[in-house]
Amino acid sequence: QVQLVESGGGLVQAGGSLRLSCVASSTAFSRRTMAWFRQAPGKVREFVAASSWRDGVTNYADYVKGRFTISRSNTENTVSLQMTSLKPEDTAVYLCAASGVGASDSGVGASDTYIYWGQGIQVTVSS
Repeated sequence: QVQLVESGGGLVQAGGSLRLSCVASSTAFSRRTMAWFRQAPGKVREFVAASSWRDGVTNYADYVKGRFTISRSNTENTVSLQMTSLKPEDTAVYLCAASGVGASDSGVGASDTYIYWGQGIQVTVSS
């Protein structure tokens, strides 16, 4: 069982920045693809960004590309999401997710790839 705990959310004005962090309780962290998803009220959960365990490749959804940066520390078992130039449409609950050990990279944007999820943290961007 892997526990994921997010931190760093809050309220920010449009154009501002926030940094989310997620700490994982897993001895196999370095062999898990880590990702961030988000879910706004009344909307489906959507992919934001992922960091592959295999080669360190990062993937981003088009709507955050150039504004958000995902990073990870395999020594500290953490994954972070630096969010800049925030927009009101970025308002959502952000969830940290972890894949199984040695997961394929073929589905990093799909929620089915991830078997562990954090509770989520609210990010609100005011206009």
